[in-house]
Amino acid sequence: MRALLRGPAAMPLAILALTLAGLGLVAATSGYSHFVIALVALTVLAGTGLNVLLGLGGLISFGHAGFYALGAYASAILTLKGVSFWLALPAATAIAALVGAALAVPAMRVRGPYLAMVTIAFGFLVEHALIEGGELTGGQNGLVVATGPSLFGQPLGERDLAILAVIAAGLSLYGFHRLRHARLGQALRAVRDADVAAASLGFDPVRVKTAAFAISAALTGLAGAVLPPLMLFIAPSSFPFTQSILFVLAVVVGGAGTVLGPLFGALVTVLLPEALAGLAEYRLLFFGLTTLVVLWLVPAGLVGSLARLLPRGGAARPAPQAEAPDFLRRTEGEPLTVEGLGIAFGGIRAADGVAFAALPGAITSVIGPNGAGKTTVLNMISGFYRPSAGTIRLGARELAGRPAHAIARAGIARTYQTTRLFGSLSVVENVILARAPGRLLRRAGARDRQEAAALLAFVGYDGALDRPAAELPHVDRRLVEIARALAGTPRVLLLDEPAAGLARAETDRLGALLRRIAACGIAVILVEHDMPLVMGVSDRILVMDAGRPIARGTPAEVRRDPAVLRAYLGAAETLARPRSAPWDGPADPVLAAHGLRAGYGAAPVLDGISLAVRPGETVALLGSNGAGKSTAMRALAGLLRPVDGAVVLADAPIAALPAHRIARLGLALVPEGRQVFPELTVVENIRLGAWSRSDSRGGRIDPAEVEALLDRFPRLRERADSRAGLLSGGEQQMLAIARGMMARPRILLLDEPSLGLAPAIINALYATVADLRDGGTTILIVDQMAALALTVADRGYVLEQGRVAAAGTAAELRADTALEAAYLGAA
Repeated sequence: MRALLRGPAAMPLAILALTLAGLGLVAATSGYSHFVIALVALTVLAGTGLNVLLGLGGLISFGHAGFYALGAYASAILTLKGVSFWLALPAATAIAALVGAALAVPAMRVRGPYLAMVTIAFGFLVEHALIEGGELTGGQNGLVVATGPSLFGQPLGERDLAILAVIAAGLSLYGFHRLRHARLGQALRAVRDADVAAASLGFDPVRVKTAAFAISAALTGLAGAVLPPLMLFIAPSSFPFTQSILFVLAVVVGGAGTVLGPLFGALVTVLLPEALAGLAEYRLLFFGLTTLVVLWLVPAGLVGSLARLLPRGGAARPAPQAEAPDFLRRTEGEPLTVEGLGIAFGGIRAADGVAFAALPGAITSVIGPNGAGKTTVLNMISGFYRPSAGTIRLGARELAGRPAHAIARAGIARTYQTTRLFGSLSVVENVILARAPGRLLRRAGARDRQEAAALLAFVGYDGALDRPAAELPHVDRRLVEIARALAGTPRVLLLDEPAAGLARAETDRLGALLRRIAACGIAVILVEHDMPLVMGVSDRILVMDAGRPIARGTPAEVRRDPAVLRAYLGAAETLARPRSAPWDGPADPVLAAHGLRAGYGAAPVLDGISLAVRPGETVALLGSNGAGKSTAMRALAGLLRPVDGAVVLADAPIAALPAHRIARLGLALVPEGRQVFPELTVVENIRLGAWSRSDSRGGRIDPAEVEALLDRFPRLRERADSRAGLLSGGEQQMLAIARGMMARPRILLLDEPSLGLAPAIINALYATVADLRDGGTTILIVDQMAALALTVADRGYVLEQGRVAAAGTAAELRADTALEAAYLGAA
């Protein structure tokens, strides 16, 4: 049974058996049954077409009745004009395919509900075009097909058309099976799972999706082309919007993406209404209820849910291999040269004057604090952003401004901050797909599998080759993504925070792997926040801050550079007011965490941290990017459910509570990136901050409270009636703090308040933080500018790799070398 549902080798036999069963059913029945069988088969054919689009490409269409109608009318018109039915079939299929490819042009500009609206509009457009078609289409009255097709001089009756429909349905299922395991089918699933990653392998998502539309429309048009001689009459009313809904339900109920899903879905969507024909007035009600029950009980569809319940067999594993495969080694290479690179988003310069050279066989690291522009530089190099200035050359070839898939084919591969594997493909399929970047028609063979296994062994992956990538633990996802990037034998490898979420031992193994990759003659460009890793593997380092390069050199040179220390620990021009007298308050904490562990999916971030914040105290949570600071804030606020440990707020355990209930207990989070409500005014944003208070949920808010906050933030008073989305970054940060204060919190959590702000704005912001502190507000603050945060703080904790590396008073931490080591690595 498992082989029937999942095994690619046995699937052709299963399809053949089901096709023969359908033919046998035709032979054993008569009369109206032939029409029903043919209708089921045509729904299978059309459903298989939609399954290409929805099941493989992840693209929803509620307009496939339009392609069904195009195929039917093209076939009917051609046969009425004397063209042979057997010539009309391919012609109708081709017309539907061309229209499907044309529809892909506007459809690719939108996604989600907007894509559904485009396809709905297409369906209505076709319906009304047929009504207005005059003599050609018969208008509202339709077309009468008086004579059926013939074969070798023998006319074909209803039984013969049912046989033809069953054979066409069987061939479509077999074609879908072949397509699903072919390179084009895998590319479709890859674009569906992670279109950005697919582009970085050299696949053009637009071309791939256009191919899906064309194939889907062709099969649906073919189904429609068989309909006129079967019904002997067609009209625009034969192809209502509800027909498109039935096609979608046939795919979803049966199991989108499965080979046999359209068959089982067609049996439900066609036979159920027929069975309820005697209850015509209740038929749609029963049909809708049955569909809801099926989707509720088996959300993956009948076939998909059954396949998931079956046990998996054993799977091959890569043989241990430390040496690089021969095809990965390069005897000669070309440097990647970046000069004067810059880009602006609106009026913000995200990168300006970036220049460096990445040499073959060397590791060049790009580092800097949050918002420095590191990932922006990688996105420009890999073609996802078009630079507004500068050049990017690989050898003598200019790459700046070229699309991502073209840059990938030129020899530049990359990984991502958050791994972007193709979850529906197996581990080995992820790697095989990258072996020949962008080639949709190339067929993979046994040699490709052997080379993929060798690459996986080289990077240190020792799991099952045929395991779905979506089921991998975090460390294996990192390794498989690196293997996939290497599969195209790149000249340059871009790595965006590959150590994020890895334990220290795993990071050390990653460092050794990076050296082995560079030894193959590949230029490695590393963006990373783990300073021990960066300092241990880099040949050259470029340091950025606020989009500009501030230092470059060897690891030892960079670590001693005063500009680097200022960027990571705080600049001299950013000032803050310390507390006038040492804090002296209650010993019992208002907020405490004990052994807190948390992460994202399988990625561990926090590893048993403990901290406490007492009433009226200001505590700083410090550490390099990726140390777990913002994750800790999200876990404390309930936005991320801890895996283990306890969180106590005012003597009440809150680790298991949702965020809104924690907010009502008196914890207010001012999140990283401000996250104001852009369409609401300043005053409306502030008033919403009181929603967590029990005394204000009915709308009873004292206007004096809002006035007091506007007095505290004079810049906001000037913009009180302006939409929050029109404020500057500094004004939005002030608004976010004012909104948090409106909740009258027991404790205020500030996550990266200075991120992306100019020094003058930071000074004003920290003056406000000092005022809040002096007024008795309890504050837990995370900020990339450690020295600045420690100036306003009473105590602090330093995180490193998700653990507390140091803790003490602000004065003790300022003098502690552990703080500098946490940001820049040990000397």
